[in-house]
Amino acid sequence: MTKFDEATAAIRVDETTYDVCLDTGYSIGGPLNGGYLMAVLLRAVVAASPHEHPVTTGVQFLRAARPGPAQVRLEQLKTGRTATMTRATLVQDGRSFIEGLVTTATLGDAVPDWTDEPSVAMPPIEDCVSLPAPKAESNMTLNAQMELVFDPPTIGWLDGRPTGRPEARAYFRLAEPQDPDPYVLALAVDALPPVVFSAGGRGWAPTVDLTWHLRALPAPGWLTLIGGGRLISDGWFDEDVEVWDSTGRLVAQSRQLARVGRG
Repeated sequence: MTKFDEATAAIRVDETTYDVCLDTGYSIGGPLNGGYLMAVLLRAVVAASPHEHPVTTGVQFLRAARPGPAQVRLEQLKTGRTATMTRATLVQDGRSFIEGLVTTATLGDAVPDWTDEPSVAMPPIEDCVSLPAPKAESNMTLNAQMELVFDPPTIGWLDGRPTGRPEARAYFRLAEPQDPDPYVLALAVDALPPVVFSAGGRGWAPTVDLTWHLRALPAPGWLTLIGGGRLISDGWFDEDVEVWDSTGRLVAQSRQLARVGRG
């Protein structure tokens, strides 16, 4: 079992309740990363489902969860031969922090009937760059759990050269060797810096709503993350992320709505 598997483990209490322990290693300056929290939620949902893959997940982030003990409470809404729909709530200290609706199914290894190309071409990985390590006092522990190497223009905001449009692109894998799976994909769709940074925004940009789809089971190797947005307005922005595996297959898609950060 890897560190990520341990950090997202869900222990069955009864058929509708799972104990979890939210890991301090996935902090983004205090609050925990939303993709990590989705992975925790999905461990419980899949464990209680007759189907093994979370094909679509929609969550509302009610408040910022912190490290420590918590529970996932489940309500199975419908189950059938091909899919099961479950309502899942992450509860900490008696309060709900995430509300989610998850559909599980069982994916095979079918050849796509049709597939598009990535929306933007990425440079070779050797031409990409990493973000500088965060200062210890920042409590940005998430960075140590994964490797992200960026298409250089999309992190020009670091030295005052944002591209002027909401975008972020990077190659992704966990820091500890582990083949990607649906739980790693849940982390990956929320692993990029907020795309609003590249449009000139700064500060913590809390996600309010995030929906993502598992389109195929990923092959081993680096994942490619391509993020972009369509509108920044009145303190809100959207962010879409495509995830492509090492064979060039689209394996996940996400869309989120978030607040523009202050700072």
